[in-house]
Amino acid sequence: MYNIKSIVLSFATALIVSIISPTQAVQLRDGKVYFVQPPRLVKVTTTFNNAQIVGATYYFTISLPENAGEPLQRVTINQHQGIYNIDFRLKKSIAFVGTTSRRGEKIPLKEVTRDKKSRTISITFDPPVSPGKTITIGLKPERNPITGGVYLFGVTAFPVGEKSHGQFMGFGRLHFYSNDGDSFF
Repeated sequence: MYNIKSIVLSFATALIVSIISPTQAVQLRDGKVYFVQPPRLVKVTTTFNNAQIVGATYYFTISLPENAGEPLQRVTINQHQGIYNIDFRLKKSIAFVGTTSRRGEKIPLKEVTRDKKSRTISITFDPPVSPGKTITIGLKPERNPITGGVYLFGVTAFPVGEKSHGQFMGFGRLHFYSNDGDSFF
């Protein structure tokens, strides 16, 4: 005869195992899909950190763990802080497996869009990025900001699914320096 305590314990264990399983994402009753283990923002860098420079690239490196549970479908990058809105040349956006110092194969982009009002860039991968990879997204601004200062970019990852829930990975910080002689070293 089973007692109620062992039945509840067995059910709870089965539920936890099904949620943590590396082959399944977490899906709520309303259909929202979450990563089991969300991606992590590893590093944000720029090729040039002087104000007003043309030709820079801003790199966002993301690690998608093996036990993510779902592929990475989309990333949004939102400018949270900075005096000037940075405009990007969306058609020049790139993504690749690896880091800026160890580039791997290119990742095809389905679309790259911008919402000027919310200062958000959305990058959709085609096909989605499978778990267990580190990837880097490169965005090309029209130019660096006109004056120096700190710019913060919030980065959010979305798994595959019509009702995927974005999971915030953190802020990337870029510091630009003015050439006007007022900056201290």
